Amino acid sequence: MPTTDTPCVILPDLLALTGAAIVPVQALSAHACDIVRTQVSDNGRISGALIEANQTAAHGVAWLATYAQALTQMQAWAERLHEQGKFGEIEQLIHQIAFGEYLWQIYGGIPMSQGEILRLQDIGLSQDEMRGLMSPAVTTLTQGGNTQAARTRLVELMQEQVANNTFGATGLDDELEMIREQFRRFAIEKVEPFAHDWHLQDKLIPMQIIEELAEMGVFGLTIPEEYGGFGMSKASMVVVSEELSRGYIGVGSLGTRSEIAAELIICGGTDAQKQHWLPKIASAEILPTAVFTEPNTGSDLGALRTRAVKSGDDYAITGNKTWITHAARTHVMTLLARTDPDSTDHRGLSMFLAEKTPGTDADPFPTPGMTGGEIEVLGYRGMKEYELAFDGFHVKGENLLGGETGKGFKQLMQTFESARIQTAARAIGVAQSALDVALQYAQDRKQFGKPLIAFPRVSGKLAMMAVEIMVARQLTYFSAWQKDHDRRCDLEAGMAKLLGARVAWAAADNGLQIHGGNGFALEYKISRILCDARILNIFEGAAEIQAQVIARRLLG
Repeated sequence: MPTTDTPCVILPDLLALTGAAIVPVQALSAHACDIVRTQVSDNGRISGALIEANQTAAHGVAWLATYAQALTQMQAWAERLHEQGKFGEIEQLIHQIAFGEYLWQIYGGIPMSQGEILRLQDIGLSQDEMRGLMSPAVTTLTQGGNTQAARTRLVELMQEQVANNTFGATGLDDELEMIREQFRRFAIEKVEPFAHDWHLQDKLIPMQIIEELAEMGVFGLTIPEEYGGFGMSKASMVVVSEELSRGYIGVGSLGTRSEIAAELIICGGTDAQKQHWLPKIASAEILPTAVFTEPNTGSDLGALRTRAVKSGDDYAITGNKTWITHAARTHVMTLLARTDPDSTDHRGLSMFLAEKTPGTDADPFPTPGMTGGEIEVLGYRGMKEYELAFDGFHVKGENLLGGETGKGFKQLMQTFESARIQTAARAIGVAQSALDVALQYAQDRKQFGKPLIAFPRVSGKLAMMAVEIMVARQLTYFSAWQKDHDRRCDLEAGMAKLLGARVAWAAADNGLQIHGGNGFALEYKISRILCDARILNIFEGAAEIQAQVIARRLLG
């Protein structure tokens, strides 16, 4: 609770206030869905053409629903902590500021991107309907929730916490917190001191790091024990990804390809494929990479042109792929190709477990039938990105996933929940990294006779980083919880990824702003974090695609 010599800036009956505020937000979100559903329906059915014609409204509904879900999960977090006696001053301030800010944004404008502010009138709400949001609880929170005094006090408390803290209790159980601490220590000792050099020199993450992570079980974390994994929860995967990405997104992403490959095989593979591949993925005996995207298709996977032609019992792959992460070093590709030459959409696609020989710096792609070249990138460099070309590349027939053609797109769709939850976790880690370095710099850097952190607009930026990180964290944890309890969570996972990516970019951008001119210098870590953060709004579904997917679910 507040110290006796510090004025209390926490609103009275905070949990009751925030709980009451959720009701009109959820009602507004539901009403907005009804309005837009009418706009995009043709003869009682949702029309893709009408969604595109009303794209701002449709995507606006996605963002509004994401905010409603985020506040709902913040309330659940706060109530759990309160029951456990852990809802201290720092948690109360984070909760209060989150509601104060997000409620104002809902009423006045939600930033979908830097130049796109979603206003409620864009969805079709009238002034009277908008004013209906302003219940007494919402009015109190918007007026007194996110004040300069609250932000300043929050940063004072953040400075009192031990180094490497998450700035506020996460709400996780003891086992998951132990996992967090284990991987935080690894990141501090083995990743953070070297990550910036890996980035500046555009070097692959050393194999020693991969080997040590394999020993710690990262690559088999969620693979069932019967196949050599640990059989742990998606929540554990989130915590591991978050803390490793806090050290460096490249390291935090090493497990992503293994997660995707394992999920594909678990959901769609034959028993023989599970027995053969999963133990090797779990131990990192083999490293997989995902080979889906093509140069002219982007997110339109149904338009893929790479073809797989049957040759006896096997297949010959011909075509081009791009944005393939960690391609040179890996042993197997989860490769999506068209097996039905007469098809023009996703129904003709099949997934293959295409084996290849790991390359070297001198010869990155030694396997016959494939060539490749590196794509130079701003950030996210530790595994490198490649373009690949296949010309009669040989794949054994037994490596057709599931033993059936035409199932590739459906098999891939089954992995999207886990992939987006994992990406949201990486975003939280990157955002936390930005906060770590920005807070330290603001404490150390002196201007006009005092540290930067003494200036309200600097401390205010730090406070909002901490608040939004916790909001994105709770939304991500909830989506993982849904997944762990076998509940459909494509909506929640999409929301976590959508918001988490924006939070990471905002944190990195504000972190660089706090550094001033030094932030623009390559020698400072924040320059790398900014570059790394930028990709999060693009991969695993660009923000616009993510909003579209969420909207279709909500409206359908």
